[in-house]
Amino acid sequence: MEKTVLKKYEMVVIIDAKLTNEEKEVARKDATEIVNNAGGNVINSQVWIEKQKFTFEIKKCTEGLYYSINFESEASAINKMRAGLRLNEQILRSLIILVD
Repeated sequence: MEKTVLKKYEMVVIIDAKLTNEEKEVARKDATEIVNNAGGNVINSQVWIEKQKFTFEIKKCTEGLYYSINFESEASAINKMRAGLRLNEQILRSLIILVD
C-alpha cells in the first residue's frame, strides 16, 4: 500500500479591489474550493493585503486585494489547482509555493 505524502503550500490570489464585498467573498470561496476539489486540505484563508495599487495594469485593473491560503496537498494536485485558478475570471493572478 502506497502512503500519500501531503506537503504544505501557500497560495496567494489577487482579485480586483473594486469588486463588492460579496463578490470578493465568492472569489475567496472559489479559490478554496479549487484546493478542496483537487484533493487538498485548506488550513486557513485570510486577507493578506486589503488594497494594493499595481505598478502596471493586470486585466485592466489598477488595484487588487490579496488573499493568502495555506493548505496541504499532494504535489501531483498542484497543476490541477493552477488550471482551475486560470479559468476563474475573478482571479487576476495567483501563485502557489511550497512551504518548508
